[in-house]
Amino acid sequence: MLYQLRSGIIIVIFVFLLYPAGSARSLQIPATFPAPAQYVCPPAGSAPVIDGRLDDEAWAAAPWTEPFGDIEGPVRREPRFRTRAKMVWTAEDLCIAAELKEPHVWAKLTQRDAVIYHDNDFEVFIDPDGDNHLYYELEINALGTEWDLMLVRPYRDGAPAVNAWDIAGLRTAVHVDGTLNDPADTDTGWTVEIAIPWAVLGEAAGRPAPPRPGDVWRLNFSRVQWRTEVVDGAYAKITDAETGRPLPEDNWVWSPQGAVAMHMPEMWGEVLFGDGTDAITFANSDEHAAIVTARLVMPVYYLQREFAAERGRFAASLTELGVATGRLPAWPRQDGAVHTTPLPPGWRLEMDASDARFAARLVTPTVTATVDETGRLLRSEGTR
Repeated sequence: MLYQLRSGIIIVIFVFLLYPAGSARSLQIPATFPAPAQYVCPPAGSAPVIDGRLDDEAWAAAPWTEPFGDIEGPVRREPRFRTRAKMVWTAEDLCIAAELKEPHVWAKLTQRDAVIYHDNDFEVFIDPDGDNHLYYELEINALGTEWDLMLVRPYRDGAPAVNAWDIAGLRTAVHVDGTLNDPADTDTGWTVEIAIPWAVLGEAAGRPAPPRPGDVWRLNFSRVQWRTEVVDGAYAKITDAETGRPLPEDNWVWSPQGAVAMHMPEMWGEVLFGDGTDAITFANSDEHAAIVTARLVMPVYYLQREFAAERGRFAASLTELGVATGRLPAWPRQDGAVHTTPLPPGWRLEMDASDARFAARLVTPTVTATVDETGRLLRSEGTR
């Protein structure tokens, strides 16, 4: 594959086709398909100053998201600390703010593009055209250390992560309400401000950037939180007595994933770019309606991946996959069996497949959605 990136540089990425018998990557199956979170992103009258403090007029006019929940959804317990975010957009940047409450703020990593989630962190994921491919990730810790990268495909689909990719013109700032790396006192938490230039997002967005009012992009936010204790006057991760390894981190997100896996873009939230009035809403958004419909074909992808993991090939037909004519696979599972629902009148589900490839199509009166063996989810022309 060839992707044209900034400054005319061509990065050549050889992506090996993901054939079922040859993939060593595990696939996490969502327990449920929770509805994506929604946010109407207002335009900013004036751009916020990126200093880590959320006291600008632009932020006052932007609503908070709902508090983050566990990555798997309501099947897990509520997070120990509150996290929430807000967004605004200008002609130059997508601006994001986050508030992370916690009594002990710490961070250790200082090298850019280190694996930041080894610290507590805040993470941003952006898929502008909602096709599950070619998307962006940014992580930041309480020291303000950044890790930005581009994903050609999700890891589950054999993707390379382009760590050499940097967000030119990225501006971030962190403010700690308390004292960083000091166990002697109790902190309130930390806040983050981020400004990502549209000029960079537009390089691989596959659609206008800055967006047009009414456009819907897929985004999600994640907070990684480790359990710590104080050892010799410093914070240390609590370890498992049997393994000697740190206890698993908490993952708290804006839009639940249904599994402990952030790289499932079909689960991310929807951000609708507003125009400063009440005229643009999810209720009257054709693109939102198309996204909701297109997502219904994703269970076929998961069923095919499960089938291939067991048999070394993809199912040749929907019937072999356990999906009867006139039915649509859905989640949650029922006693390990494929759960299906009737297709609405005028809808049909089709699939072309060989041992190594497949393409499933959901055809409706308003949109045609296709997912293939690489996990790419496409919507018909005119609905993006």
